[in-house]
Amino acid sequence: MKKNLVALLLLAGSGAFAQTSPAKQALVDKLLSLQRPAIEQTGQALAERPALQMMQQAGLALQTRVAPDKREAVAKDIQLELKKYANEVVPLMQQQAVKLAPATVGVMLAEKFTDEELRQLIAIIESPVNRKFLQMGGEMQKVLADKLVADMQIAVDPKVKALAVALDKHLGLPAPAAKATKPAGSAPKK
Repeated sequence: MKKNLVALLLLAGSGAFAQTSPAKQALVDKLLSLQRPAIEQTGQALAERPALQMMQQAGLALQTRVAPDKREAVAKDIQLELKKYANEVVPLMQQQAVKLAPATVGVMLAEKFTDEELRQLIAIIESPVNRKFLQMGGEMQKVLADKLVADMQIAVDPKVKALAVALDKHLGLPAPAAKATKPAGSAPKK
């Protein structure tokens, strides 16, 4: 009996039975509301992951197993199926992510942050500077990606081609016909 009481007191002291105050819960709820787009994005990304993998596999199969004169029609059919899947599954995953957030992310926020820290997070997220920074996210990512591709294309393209050849070999697919290729950026001969 005494052991059970000690264990119960240890559990209570560890926060296992801790209740969040209504004021703290309101802060957590506001933070979750502000983070709703990110929560929905998580659901969307998880829903799209299998479709993206299948799309990659279909793209390879399209090039290797579908007659050239039928590729465009098959590609359109595949795109329609992928769009249908996304239209059905993405909203479901987003809704479920929003539904689960309070019991998962919300609990973590309540456990790991004080009321004052939650207020500070909310102030940061709501600040005009943060909003401006977040709005620039896509533009910053594009500028970096464009420069990265330009800088690394010469080094990476041969490795991508070698990987494709190796995968085709492992799959027992015929080697692609050798094509005369021109280096990127070279002008056609006159």
